[in-house]
Amino acid sequence: QALRSYPISGKNTLTNESAVILIVNVHAFCVGLLATICPLPFSDPLLLDPNQGEMYEKAKATKPYGVIPEMNTGLTEEAEIMNGRMAMMGLITVTATAFIEGKPILDVVNE
Repeated sequence: QALRSYPISGKNTLTNESAVILIVNVHAFCVGLLATICPLPFSDPLLLDPNQGEMYEKAKATKPYGVIPEMNTGLTEEAEIMNGRMAMMGLITVTATAFIEGKPILDVVNE
């Protein structure tokens, strides 16, 4: 259960696990929102204004990553692309599992 009732005070509080899941979801939402509003210079030029000059030209000159980008170690653009794709696969899997089993997503994650 996400809420725990204490018999003495009668107050309902969030469990630690539910609070962590809530914080992670809010963080992921904020990161996604900021990535949409403030695209990075190496992102898709479709989201950039052609009048931005150097940032637009750099993004336009970047070669596409393809289905499976080259694996470079460290903090590279290719690693970020792969991390994002793996995160999307995880979300799709959790959502599909919740839909197939007919359970809320939080119940699937907590199992």
